[in-house]
Amino acid sequence: MASRIADSMLLVMGPHQRSIPSHRAGLHCSPGMLCLKLKSILGKEKKRQCSVSTKRSKFVQAVAIPVAPPPLDSAEYRKQLAKNYGFQQIGEPLPENVTFKDVIDTLPKKVNFTEMAAFYHAAKDVITEYQFDRISYVNVFEIDDVKAWKSVLISATSYALGLIMISKAPWYLLPLAWAWTGTAVTGVRHDCAHKSFSRNKLLEDIVGTLAFLPLIYPYEPWRFKHDRHHAKTNMLLEDTAWHPVLGEEFDSSPILRKAIILGYGPIRPWMSMAHWLIWHFDLNKFRPNEVKRVKISLACVFAFMAIGWPLIIYKTGVMGWIKFWLMPWLGYHFWMSTFTMVHHTAPHIPFKSSDEWNAAQAQLNGTVHCDYPRWIEILCHDINVHIPHHISPRIPSYNLRAAHQSLQENWGKYLNEARWNWRLMKTIMTICHVYNKEQNYVAFDKLAPEDSQPIDFLRKVMPDYA
Repeated sequence: MASRIADSMLLVMGPHQRSIPSHRAGLHCSPGMLCLKLKSILGKEKKRQCSVSTKRSKFVQAVAIPVAPPPLDSAEYRKQLAKNYGFQQIGEPLPENVTFKDVIDTLPKKVNFTEMAAFYHAAKDVITEYQFDRISYVNVFEIDDVKAWKSVLISATSYALGLIMISKAPWYLLPLAWAWTGTAVTGVRHDCAHKSFSRNKLLEDIVGTLAFLPLIYPYEPWRFKHDRHHAKTNMLLEDTAWHPVLGEEFDSSPILRKAIILGYGPIRPWMSMAHWLIWHFDLNKFRPNEVKRVKISLACVFAFMAIGWPLIIYKTGVMGWIKFWLMPWLGYHFWMSTFTMVHHTAPHIPFKSSDEWNAAQAQLNGTVHCDYPRWIEILCHDINVHIPHHISPRIPSYNLRAAHQSLQENWGKYLNEARWNWRLMKTIMTICHVYNKEQNYVAFDKLAPEDSQPIDFLRKVMPDYA
């Protein structure tokens, strides 16, 4: 849902600095489905050009031909981009001949060989000529039951502590208590959904379902759609997480345009609420063989709402429901939105159509590692160590750092790395908007300046500290 534009008018990038008059760009190409056959895994993907058409806005008078940003081959240019965007490092482009298997094979030798059929369940319409039950080259870390249940203990204890803080804190400390509790509730659900929590898959599903209930998130729908996000990361139209706004969507209606600008502007850190509502409760969005499990998860969520919410209100009143449930829930969605934005959105990281998409480039070269304050990383179980998580989602959270160290040793120059800062967020929220094939992203205020007051507001009020 998010989009990225290397807007040369907004960023100083040495010789790339120049003003570009406003224009609109829309993508018109068949979304299709990527047929990732065995030969594709070996790095022989086919490519096809998509045409880009431009439309003129009624209120934007000048039209310009999009100028593609210079290639990222120059170390000095990448260094300047990193400074401008709030990154510590912007990786070199991954060579075309590097395959996803090449990357996976460099993971530490202590890992076990196992099947990836569960993860690739969401990609069966993509990988069509391969036997899922015979995938043997994929490395994943061995599950450690002690470490897994330690993660549960950390989540449960920190969440309980947050609720105690909310009940005891004076009004002026409640935002801190809500922030802590909203961060703690992220829990171990992620490992459960990726089948990296336990060898007992029934137990794994039970723990995952329970971990999702306070968020009124249905476990199985999230698992199915999130697996698809991993299978089609940064694939235009197919990625079920965030993808760029399309030009034709932006142009379709003045009312919709204003809503999009607001959603991808000031309220973007909470836009995962829209994703939660749109993607997880509509049975028509799931395959027939998924519907039964989806219905079970939905029944659990509705039961929690029917029983849990009235109990909270009965014991604490409506204000108690707001204090103990709603505000931590909003805190959780802040992190859900922020992590997703930061991990996959930057002006230099492209979304590609299914015909041009490359798994190794998207997962290794198109995913961002970002460091946060350590307490956040602990409560969120190192989900910020995101590149190895996309190389193999079956790596348990407690082994992500070891996997990332291995990737740094073998592929370090190709990695995108950052430490969370205001400039990074400002870049994403004020530049990465509408899809453009040449530039990756075009900012809203370059296409519709008269409707982009929210973006102008963000440019003025957001700090630029890196």
